[in-house]
Amino acid sequence: VDLEERLCELDLRSDSDVPDVPPPTDSTPEILKKALSGLSARWKNWWIRGILTLAMISGFFLIIYLGSFMLMLLVLSIQVKCYHEIITIGYRVYHSYDLPWFRSLSWYFLLCVNYFFYGETVADYFATFVQRREQLQFLIRYHRFISFALYLTGFCMFVLSLVKKHYRLQFYMFAWTHVTLLITVTQSHLVIQNLFEGMIWFLVPISSVICNDITAYIFGFFFGRTPLIKLSPKKTWEGFIGGFFSTVVFGFIFSYFLAQHQYFVCPVEYNSETNRFVTECEPSELFQMKKYSVPPLLQAVLGWETVNMYPFQMHSFALSTFASLIGPFGGFFASGFKRAFKIKDFADTIPGHGGIMDRFDCQYLMATFVHVYITSFIRGPNPSKLLKQLLILQPEQQLSVYKTLKSHLVEKGILQPSLRG
Repeated sequence: VDLEERLCELDLRSDSDVPDVPPPTDSTPEILKKALSGLSARWKNWWIRGILTLAMISGFFLIIYLGSFMLMLLVLSIQVKCYHEIITIGYRVYHSYDLPWFRSLSWYFLLCVNYFFYGETVADYFATFVQRREQLQFLIRYHRFISFALYLTGFCMFVLSLVKKHYRLQFYMFAWTHVTLLITVTQSHLVIQNLFEGMIWFLVPISSVICNDITAYIFGFFFGRTPLIKLSPKKTWEGFIGGFFSTVVFGFIFSYFLAQHQYFVCPVEYNSETNRFVTECEPSELFQMKKYSVPPLLQAVLGWETVNMYPFQMHSFALSTFASLIGPFGGFFASGFKRAFKIKDFADTIPGHGGIMDRFDCQYLMATFVHVYITSFIRGPNPSKLLKQLLILQPEQQLSVYKTLKSHLVEKGILQPSLRG
């Protein structure tokens, strides 16, 4: 039996026999190492994580200031890096560096799936822009067929690359690639979909996960005594509970601040005349201050009978609750994945934190929840999007839609039959 196939059989039999993956090297800057050299390992890790966290948050605020387009580029960059980290683990675990074509095919499939999803976004949100570009009209009209043809090409290339005595390994990596695409590309696409609904739907969920991660770590570091889950021995109930309450309060306050500004609450739209993304609108009812009656039980505690708040703040409670109660299970899932393959972190990109995927393992669950939440409880008919699609139609089709709509409005008594138009 070929040695490589034998190793694969052992991999399937027992988690304890999974081939060891070389641990990532320590990427902590030398200056920081010298400055913290007198501290214990526990406090050294605390300061490294703290300093790098502040640096990342500062960079995130800078990108927010630069606008929605830069946020989209950030999401795409994170997606590519997370994909790279997971795929690289697959190469190491299954010793598949020498498999023919497979490294190239992995990245080819990433390009195909991104082409499909982002092409759908362009067709959906930039219809007016596409209408003015004849070369793009063909690509949009046959977008799904082109996407399928591209994927089918990669599929055929994979079949042609199959080599005797490597079949099992190659199918392992084929499945590994597709699961990685599901985790990274589809979820990052949902993040951008949420961003188009308004930057607040992007910032509040992401910030809630970040807040929960930080506060759970702080509460666990200082007060943690009771282990939470075996997959993550350092996680404690004290950190989990402290993170929950902190995140709910943070989400409520942060939502109040963002809801006051059009820049954060207006849907992100592309202005084809200026070739820029714009966030200008009349804020919806979600972002208009309203007066609410305080429940009798809380009146005695707070001393208030009514309270003024934005309706979105109540939705922020649902977002924060998910971020702090369910979001961490994305981290637990990642912990189980790393334990299965005997690795500490996905990579060593960020000192004290591990790889990019180590920082964003909870964000992908959050992105899916926000998208489902918006489509289920928030989003209604969008006249603006419908109008964009009508403008793509041929003149005779537009006239037919106009006559049908006019006839319908006359039947309802909204228009007078004698009205000409």
